[in-house]
Parts: sequence; C-alpha cells; structure tokens
Amino acid sequence: MSLKYDILKPEIGARVYLDRAGIGNPQVAQQLLELLETHTVLVFPGIDLSDGEQLALTDALGGRINIATRIAGLEREKTAEVYQVTLNEGAAIEKEYVLGTFFWHMDGLTVDVPPPKATVLSARHLAPKGGQTEFASTKAAYAALAEDEKAEIAGLRVLHTVTASLRELMPPGALDAARCTLRHEHPLVWTRANGTQSLVIGSTADLINGKSQAESRALLARLLDWTVQPAFTYRHNWSHGDCVVWDNTSALHRVLPYAVDSGRMMHRTTIAGLESVA
Repeated sequence: MSLKYDILKPEIGARVYLDRAGIGNPQVAQQLLELLETHTVLVFPGIDLSDGEQLALTDALGGRINIATRIAGLEREKTAEVYQVTLNEGAAIEKEYVLGTFFWHMDGLTVDVPPPKATVLSARHLAPKGGQTEFASTKAAYAALAEDEKAEIAGLRVLHTVTASLRELMPPGALDAARCTLRHEHPLVWTRANGTQSLVIGSTADLINGKSQAESRALLARLLDWTVQPAFTYRHNWSHGDCVVWDNTSALHRVLPYAVDSGRMMHRTTIAGLESVA
C-alpha cells in the first residue's frame, strides 16, 4: 500500500490522503513517519477522526504521552489523553495558556521529560474568523544557516520556562503555583539519531547558558526571525474534520488570534519523543 500525497511547499508540508482503515497498518505507519521526517507537517484533509481513531494514530506513530500528567498539582480531570484546546468557558485548561498559543512555540519544552516527537491536532469546531495554524520549519531554517552561524550556536543550551512563554500575557507573579516553576534545559540545536538537526526555540526559550539576558534574547530573537520567513512557513486554513501531525522539535507553530466566544475546539494528542543525541 502506497500513500498518495501532495507537497504543499518545498521546505514544509504535505497533504496526505489517508484511509482511516489503514491507521493500524504497520506499513502505513512507517510511510507516515518517513513523510513526517521529510516534510515536517502532514495534513489529512477532512479525515474526521474520532478520539479513539486519533489515539490509534498517535500510538501507531510512536505511542502517546500525556504531558499534563507530568505537571505537579494539576487535577486529575485536567489530564485526559485527548486534550481539548479551546477558550470555551469551563474548559480544563486556563485561558491564559491557550492565549499563549498565539505565539510561536513548541509543545512540552518546560516539562522534565523528552519533548514530544510529534503533535496530532484535529479540528472539532472552527472559529468564524481567525484560528488558522501556522507552522515554521526549524529544520529547514537550521540547514539554511551559514556555516559560521552554525558554528556560533553549536553546543549552546537554552533554559525553557513557562514564565517566558507567558511574559506577553501576564507578570510572573500571576502564574499559578503548579506551573510557575516549570523549566527545563534543551540544546539549541536538536540532533536526531539519523543526523538531522533543527533549532529548538520559541516563546518558552528564556536564557542561553553562559550568556547574559540581553545576549540570550537577542540571539533567540534573531533565530526566530530567520525561522519564520515565508520560505520556511506554512499556514493551514482549517476545515471541519482536518487532522494535522507535525514534528514537534522540527517545527514551531502558532494559532492566529480568534474570539474568546468563537467556540473553537481542537483535540490534541502527543507522540512520545526521544532526547537529542548531542
């Protein structure tokens, strides 16, 4: 069985025509992993997965991990394996953390486990205006850096914090106790076992080890500006039932702002990852 797909952009994105019946097929899973490695973002248009099917797809691509269970003090009812991303009243996650997704970020960088290999996101209810998701390939961005720039950032490590991810939204003292101390260190250049490399940056990136705050923020801002240039980015205009899977440590993502009362609802699952080999 060979999957049909269209390349969306040379550096990022492929539209994949997946039959839901093939989700548990090991050959299909291997093809999807190869496409993910090559194209970073995979779009399954209108596939309309149930939560059970989404979990099955997650497991087929490497097994699920629930990042929320790693956060001390988070109530049990807030840790469902299918995570609802919404601004709706009564949602499990506080609005501030959903609003934080308006900024370029990667998932799971502040929790003391390897970042997810990939994220799976399905559209359940769309906003009338806004709500598109943008992706930026940090793998393509790193590959395109000049050799002297690669040498400059080789071996650097970055502290990622929840405080940094929400600094555009609230003062540090306003964070809840369960999350205000969340922080984890990662290499600036992520290296996979197959040798491919990417930048691990985004809104959670706070300080670079061995550099001042000014030096850290300036370098991180420069790398972010470089990464989100049009050649490396793809904007997905959601339709109901679309599912998108992306390589979490090879792609930044953000959602375009939408109204709090829009009813937008996305279901997210995450695929367990491995640490960088360098």
